Amino acid sequence: MIFLRYESFRSYLKLYPVTSALIALNIIYFIVVASTGDPNNGLHAINFGAFVTVPDINPYGMLEPWRYITSIFMHSGIEHLLYNMFALLVFAPPLERLLNSVRYAFYYLLCGIAGNGMSAAMNVIEGDPTWHIGVGASGAIYGIYGAFLYISLFRKSQLDESSRKTVYTILIFGVVYSFLVPRIDLWAHVGGALAGFLLYRVFDRLKTRRNSA
Repeated sequence: MIFLRYESFRSYLKLYPVTSALIALNIIYFIVVASTGDPNNGLHAINFGAFVTVPDINPYGMLEPWRYITSIFMHSGIEHLLYNMFALLVFAPPLERLLNSVRYAFYYLLCGIAGNGMSAAMNVIEGDPTWHIGVGASGAIYGIYGAFLYISLFRKSQLDESSRKTVYTILIFGVVYSFLVPRIDLWAHVGGALAGFLLYRVFDRLKTRRNSA
């Protein structure tokens, strides 16, 4: 089972520097936001970098594109933060080792951006007349799940059976949870997972090509 963590704190920091930095940044940013107001307050969240779309005016959030990234490091409450940080702590390290730290950082941010983009696009398609405010690392984290889904389906030898079952279970639970719990952005999860699946496919094809050259 590759998702079981046995490392000491010091070893974890050394082996997974990007994941460690991401967790630290999320926690620090949450403390900053929460110490100055209510993270659930829409205006407060917007002031600190939440992803925002406004029908007819800014439907894709491109007037302030930095929000595609800043929102990935924001959370609406302590439970939201802890849930996502636990997922990062447990599931991200194997992917950081597979991609290497630089590629993994690039990959993580792209998946988070894709999650916000998918959310914005679906709001336009569905004709949602209200403002959309989004925060959270879920899109990027689902990108990690998307990578392991690709590995589970097309590179089975890289994962033991227990790890593959864990990936399938998490994704099924995530979809059900996204439908049942209010205020969960299903399309951000879908966008992140899809981006992760496709991005890992690209990295995998490039690696295969280099090895066969």
